[in-house]
Amino acid sequence: MLTATGLSTEVEPRAVGLDPDRLARLDRFLDAYVAAGKQKGSLIAITRNGKLAHVSMRGYRDQANGLPVEPDTIWRIYSMTKPITSVAAMILLEEGKLSLFDPVAKYIPAFEHARVYRSGSVATMISAPAANSMLVWHLLTHTSGLTYDFYFNHPVDEMYRKAGFGVGSAECSLAEACDRWAAIPLLFEPGTEWNYSVSTDVLGRVIEVASRQSLDEFFSTRILEPLGMRDTGFFVSQADDQRLARLYMPDAQSGALIPATNADRPRTERPAMLAGGAGLMSTAGDYLRFTQMLLRRGELDGVRVLAPHTVDLMATNHLPGGALMTPPFGRPLMGIGNEGRGFGLGFSVLVDPAAAKSISSRGEFAWAGAAGTVFWVDPAEQLTVVFCTQVLFARDDFGYTLRQLVYQALE
Repeated sequence: MLTATGLSTEVEPRAVGLDPDRLARLDRFLDAYVAAGKQKGSLIAITRNGKLAHVSMRGYRDQANGLPVEPDTIWRIYSMTKPITSVAAMILLEEGKLSLFDPVAKYIPAFEHARVYRSGSVATMISAPAANSMLVWHLLTHTSGLTYDFYFNHPVDEMYRKAGFGVGSAECSLAEACDRWAAIPLLFEPGTEWNYSVSTDVLGRVIEVASRQSLDEFFSTRILEPLGMRDTGFFVSQADDQRLARLYMPDAQSGALIPATNADRPRTERPAMLAGGAGLMSTAGDYLRFTQMLLRRGELDGVRVLAPHTVDLMATNHLPGGALMTPPFGRPLMGIGNEGRGFGLGFSVLVDPAAAKSISSRGEFAWAGAAGTVFWVDPAEQLTVVFCTQVLFARDDFGYTLRQLVYQALE
């Protein structure tokens, strides 16, 4: 067995159909990306046929203190929290404690009288009672009508900011946050459009009410501990803080990466709001175990988290009529190209590789985080990939290029 501390490669790449020379091409690209100052450091890990075949690292987790990226580096995974929350919801579905058809108001009464935006600015807004109940299914598929504060393109997201939400700014509990969101009109009638949003945070509160456990407790007992994800959680210990990668963001003037101190909350304290949409930190090794559970249709090392058919349902496009995440059904997501992709119960699903102009496989399911982390699972190729870096809201086609460089290494 080839070993690296914290991540152990289990097989030579060629034994599982990966060309070592072409993997070197991938690594050279990633090295150049760091050398050009587009990232401070990164780590990529690739498994095939259930075996870890390639791990490579470069750059710094903390440049100011000269600390390199290492196998056990901890990363803010932001929206890669969402698939974990979605799995948690499906555990409750399998136990009969939750239904995809349940109204959200059954668990969060404040949504009983949801209203929908019709016209006007914040000062002159006209709204009307929602004609359709928001369902748990809407939360899992981001068709709820909820939104995010950071879009800056609609009066409703302005109302989120006026309600106290912003990057790193929420100081309320999850229950309080859901009540605030429920008081703001929805962007559209539930089920009529796709819009990436706080839906999964609201789902986290549904999980708390249905399970009678806090979200972190449910994660720990039902997902993280059973899967051996020991370094995943909503905060890190003081002892592990030096393992945590520093968060960077592009400078508004120069574009150069600078510490994102204003956007980051303290990470050694349990947060007031347990954000099921963006709150977790994890290592590449931990998240690989999560992806392996998904690839194996709900089971890993003898531990079954979900039934096989449940994972299959999650990895199926649920958007009505086979719609995709792009217009006219899907609203744009901050310049990120989602052509050819639908959305399942917690992650995107590649429906049309030609439309996506991607050499990925049909049926690949995936998601990413706001600081540049990304994962995908490809059942057809028995492939999983976890990539980690820490650049907040970097806007480029990196995820698209990364896929091309991984798939070109398949023999």
